[in-house]
Amino acid sequence: MTKRVLIVKTSSMGDVLHTLPALTDASNAVKDIRFDWVVEENFAQIPSWHFAVDQVIPVAIRRWRKSWFSSDTRAERKRFIDQLQLQQYDAVIDAQGLIKSAFLITRKARGIKHGLDKKSAREPIASWFYDVKHFVAKDCHAVERVRKLFAESLNYSLPKEIGDYAIANHFLSVLPKDNQQYLVFLHSTTRDDKHWTEDEWRALIKLIEPIGYKIKLPWGSAHEYERSLRLAKAFSHVEVLPKSSLAEIATILAGAKAVVSVDTGLSHLTAALDRPNITLYGPTDPKLIGGYGLNQNSLISPQKSMQTILATEVYEKLALII
Repeated sequence: MTKRVLIVKTSSMGDVLHTLPALTDASNAVKDIRFDWVVEENFAQIPSWHFAVDQVIPVAIRRWRKSWFSSDTRAERKRFIDQLQLQQYDAVIDAQGLIKSAFLITRKARGIKHGLDKKSAREPIASWFYDVKHFVAKDCHAVERVRKLFAESLNYSLPKEIGDYAIANHFLSVLPKDNQQYLVFLHSTTRDDKHWTEDEWRALIKLIEPIGYKIKLPWGSAHEYERSLRLAKAFSHVEVLPKSSLAEIATILAGAKAVVSVDTGLSHLTAALDRPNITLYGPTDPKLIGGYGLNQNSLISPQKSMQTILATEVYEKLALII
């Protein structure tokens, strides 16, 4: 008989991606297990790429909270709860560990509810809403924490080998024709102090020019598009991509020879696609939430400032990959 499990992991992009290896572990350990997944609507494509996911249930808490009590939002929330409660689950795993996910989603799902205990959850009060509470140490990488939570919740031994996102094959059949002949530079992030300077990006682009690789620049907002245009100006080997969906960007990343990125969600997507990546870190520490997987490289500023990372340093690391 199929074992049906609901995952509650709504956001952010990196957190959603970090959950995928746990599904692979569980699928290898538990016969006939299948998953449904509650996720923020902006990231709803990601769970569908994993072979063990049957149904993706989009939620829109980020959008709803702007007009929580409007009639349209109330009606949309009711439709979401109705969909959530259609299925009786063997287990409900809240991998978010936040009050909002536990209170608004997990407690209303049908099934035995598993989650982190008060010593493990990011917001300890969230543990009040779980039937079974699990301790998972906070001093390990986010991917390993979720893998441990799933193993405890579904009663199997945690594999010793590195976690497998199991989504790279999803994109193999649609790789670009110029596969492996280009690099991708991910220059966009939400925090100003995680940005690398435009002067150093352009210096790196110039260093790449003589060796013949094209460079692709994805973007997601108007100001990111303008930055892409500035970085590409006067360089014939740089392409500013058109506005793209997450799946289209994933396809571009999957076909890249290598990627250079700042600390951003798309960097985690690169890791999930098993592409070689150099991620630049200033104020953030990659130990617990950095790139996880094969061929992931960190370049960390000792001064915790992106301003101190030089294009020549990045190029030296990149030359070892390409």
